[in-house]
Amino acid sequence: MSTTETTTTYESAVERLEEIIRRLDTNQAGLRETLELCSEGKGLIEFAAGELEAVGQGLQELRLDELIARLEATPAQTAA
Repeated sequence: MSTTETTTTYESAVERLEEIIRRLDTNQAGLRETLELCSEGKGLIEFAAGELEAVGQGLQELRLDELIARLEATPAQTAA
């Protein structure tokens, strides 16, 4: 089971990415471990990007809802 399968939040994905980066920065990981860490990191980045996109879409929908509410609250203006 990969880490992305057990990751349930954006925050936990970012935390694990930070751990991976720290491990890679030590230059102590062997070639195979480096490959595995990079692969795991890629999956975590994709997961986090998807979460950010979903939140961004939600924010955009909220703004549209606010605009519609304001437009509906404004009385129709008639031409003079």
